[in-house]
Amino acid sequence: MTRAKVRFPWRLAAVLLALCGILATALATGAPVHGIALHGQPKYGPDFPHFDYVNPDAPQGGEARLAAIGSFDTFNPFNIQGQAAAGIGQLFESLMTNSADEPFSEYGLIAESVEIAEDRGSVIFNLRSEAKFHDGSPITADDVRFSFETLKTQGSPFFRFYYANVAAVEKLGERRVKFTFGAGDNRELPLIMGQMPILSKKYWEDREFGVTTLEPPVGSGPYRIERFEPGRFIVYQRDTDYWGKDLPVNRGLYNFGRLRYDYYRDVTVALEAFKAGTYDLRAENVAKHWATGYDFPALSRGLVKKETFANQLPSGMQGFVYNLRRPLFQDPRVRQALAYAFDFEWSNRNLFHDQYIRTRSFFDNSELAARGLPSPEERAILEPLREQLPPEVFTSVYEPPKAADSGQLRANMKQALQLLQEAGWVFRDRKLVNAETGAPFRFELLINEPTWERIGLPFARNLERLGIEMSVRTVDSAQYENRVRDFDFDMVVHVWGQSLSPGNEQREFWSSVAADQPGSRNLAGLKNPAIDRLVDLVIAAPDRASLVTRVQALDRALQWHFVVIPHWHIPYARIAYWDKFGYPSVIPLQGVQLNAWWIDPDKDAALVRRGRTSGQP
Repeated sequence: MTRAKVRFPWRLAAVLLALCGILATALATGAPVHGIALHGQPKYGPDFPHFDYVNPDAPQGGEARLAAIGSFDTFNPFNIQGQAAAGIGQLFESLMTNSADEPFSEYGLIAESVEIAEDRGSVIFNLRSEAKFHDGSPITADDVRFSFETLKTQGSPFFRFYYANVAAVEKLGERRVKFTFGAGDNRELPLIMGQMPILSKKYWEDREFGVTTLEPPVGSGPYRIERFEPGRFIVYQRDTDYWGKDLPVNRGLYNFGRLRYDYYRDVTVALEAFKAGTYDLRAENVAKHWATGYDFPALSRGLVKKETFANQLPSGMQGFVYNLRRPLFQDPRVRQALAYAFDFEWSNRNLFHDQYIRTRSFFDNSELAARGLPSPEERAILEPLREQLPPEVFTSVYEPPKAADSGQLRANMKQALQLLQEAGWVFRDRKLVNAETGAPFRFELLINEPTWERIGLPFARNLERLGIEMSVRTVDSAQYENRVRDFDFDMVVHVWGQSLSPGNEQREFWSSVAADQPGSRNLAGLKNPAIDRLVDLVIAAPDRASLVTRVQALDRALQWHFVVIPHWHIPYARIAYWDKFGYPSVIPLQGVQLNAWWIDPDKDAALVRRGRTSGQP
């Protein structure tokens, strides 16, 4: 008995090693596998029952009511026309789906298995025979090919940049499709194609794809549109015949029987509606609201909960974004100077209740952020690009200006004025003007939320001390989207979200080509061949270690281009909710997953007994 206990672990280890060898060989030879990772192997094996961060036995049903801001006028989220309805993405599914507890791994959804060439130069997806659209028609290779061609030619610029290196798509069978990639290293492409939303060719081939539409489209996801009123609300109903409800990747997810989104004019009105019981849950993005806006009876009685949920995601970059297409902002000394007039420390004390951390990196809160001076590995990447990069990339550590007190702010303003004078601006009649033309330094901050006025106006007052006139203009959401899409602005507030595995999306953020493409996310209009090269290197990273180093090099180069005045971030989500929900005990790497929550029938009934009021129509 003792001997058997000793030998058993060794036998088990041998079996596991053999299994690992089989899986490695399968991947090398392109044999079908259930999941793929950008680097290494996926966490979950072929027979996993469900993700670790869900409750597979969560009750299903009930209605969750959420809020949206502004309006909507289209059910097509894939082009740049109009404003898509909140939650519309839940109608559509992709070939594979991400897990939330890994940097970047995908598992079969519409695709039952995937085959990757040894050199990652192509990928084959084998579709599930049971996968179908809401009209009952099967999802086939024709739908996959149609989706790729339509999104790339008629979709938003995001798809053109994302799929730029796909050379060909082939139908190999009724449920078998192959993507072949162009020359160059791009390990991410098999996963990118796995993320592609699949459209119904039967539905879309007789309709114009590039326009707005309020005709409910045919999708294949867990929800369908039940009813809506344009600009006011939309209700989704869980599809009881959803073909994928028993898949391991879906167990414990999409538990709400109905999802309702009500639209509000702005976040302040939406907060008051939440307190009145009109909707159930809100992710709070305004620090003042979180600190002082929830002092109401339902919270003190325990009917409403406030919680924070930590994550390990890069914070991304939020900030005041310069439009470098404007001659006013083309000199980097000007862009650097204006950052000295933004007093984050004052804002954090007086507006944000000291809740925020100042952002300095485009990848803060992760190992991807550039820290200190360049490492030898970073220098090897950056050195060939030296002539096209600011010299500070090699010699200095970027830190946004700080002003702990009024004395330090005065010193900052002095530094700003010196930079502006070096760039050819002078004081005349208490105004800053161009030394050659006499034109005043004047520009507009364009916003679509009144809450930004309390941040923008103090910034404007500080700029006024430098002789600069910055007007703050608030427009409605439709006008804002149109102007930003056409790059018709001087400065806006924008967020570049980042993942744990940056890749092809960086082209749309920073590439020279994207700068000239209306609707792209290169809002700054940055054009620099060195940045283009660094983005290509990030995309081609062969392993995790090289990816981290290359992203750090890109981060460092972006910091010293001064395309943005950095704002702030927090490493957690702030969520307030009426106490009718349950959620899993495990919070994954990528943070709270609201699609894993459910409505607890007992809690829901208790809210009614305890006198919750509701303004639901």
